[in-house]
Amino acid sequence: MKFHLDRGVLGDAVSWATRTLPVRPALPILQGVRIVAETSGSLQLSTFDYEVSAQIQLDAEVEQGGEVLVQGRMLSDIVRALPNKDVSVSLEGTKLQVRCGSSRFALATLPVEEYPQLPAMPPRAGAVPADVFAQAISQVTVAASKDDTLPLLTGVKVEISGETMTLMATDRYRLAMRELTWTPSSPGAEQTALVRGRTLQEVARSLATGGSVEVALAEEGGNLVGFEAGGRRTTSTLVDGDYPPVRRLFPEQSAITAVVATAPLIEAVKRVSLVAERNTPVRLSFTEGQVALEAGAGDDAQASEVLEAQLEGEDLVVGFNSGFLLDGLQALGTDFARLTFTDSIKPSVMSGQESLEGTPDTSYRYLIMPMRT
Repeated sequence: MKFHLDRGVLGDAVSWATRTLPVRPALPILQGVRIVAETSGSLQLSTFDYEVSAQIQLDAEVEQGGEVLVQGRMLSDIVRALPNKDVSVSLEGTKLQVRCGSSRFALATLPVEEYPQLPAMPPRAGAVPADVFAQAISQVTVAASKDDTLPLLTGVKVEISGETMTLMATDRYRLAMRELTWTPSSPGAEQTALVRGRTLQEVARSLATGGSVEVALAEEGGNLVGFEAGGRRTTSTLVDGDYPPVRRLFPEQSAITAVVATAPLIEAVKRVSLVAERNTPVRLSFTEGQVALEAGAGDDAQASEVLEAQLEGEDLVVGFNSGFLLDGLQALGTDFARLTFTDSIKPSVMSGQESLEGTPDTSYRYLIMPMRT
């Protein structure tokens, strides 16, 4: 096997293919990246750990075809450190030779015949614009649990109903839900899947390059989801279990509504929360025409700030975890934040709108539990 490639192109491909390699794999061979070169000028890099697979296809100048398996992270580190020149890669005996300018590396190879076969892509379910999908993923995964002892809540619930796709995630303290329009392969499709939040975050980072993302989903009884765009393909097994019925947590009616400019509110929360002790809330006091933010009490450090706000309903004082509040505000992507409340101890819902008197955009909703003030 022998091929030549631009260092930048090879570096991007190796970095992408090895991004999901396990830190402590069940088998040492799963640390490898499989490289297949074809004399037609095609180069394929792939990784697989029995849960998540990644495969990227790119063009290269291939002198001699073949395949090899080498340590993925080591190859990624080496290629990233090479000078900005063309790279020559060749298999000589049991070593993979990497040459770039005056740099020379010889990497030990792993037994490629022992490497597991990558799973086939499940049936195509539809397509969604890459930028829309990436934004939806970033908005929802902020609420997915990071606690691996609760694997069910580390997933994102994906519901497909015709041309509507809904993503939902919760860690029990907040809930994010985003609805978007997509193009299903079957107009009346009805499917659900529980996808790992980490997998979706990697998809958002790596596939949001314009164009559209092909979504593939195993039919009922299957356990695989796939994403493909721009020659890059990712598959992942689904999270097992029944996701809690979180939709019903959104209140049907709210007695109090406040609208605040998003960017100033984000900056104010950041400043005021500097004095907030761990597990203590940032307090928001809503009155006609303003919201006062406060943190700290008694002999501790204290901070306060006042912003303009439009209020409908009674005055209200409510406390939130500052990190959870910031996650929701930063995910909105709109000039104004609309917060609705039933009272000070029940969950409040955040959504966005483009102007002070504008129509609320409820395609994204972020529910957050208040803290005792």
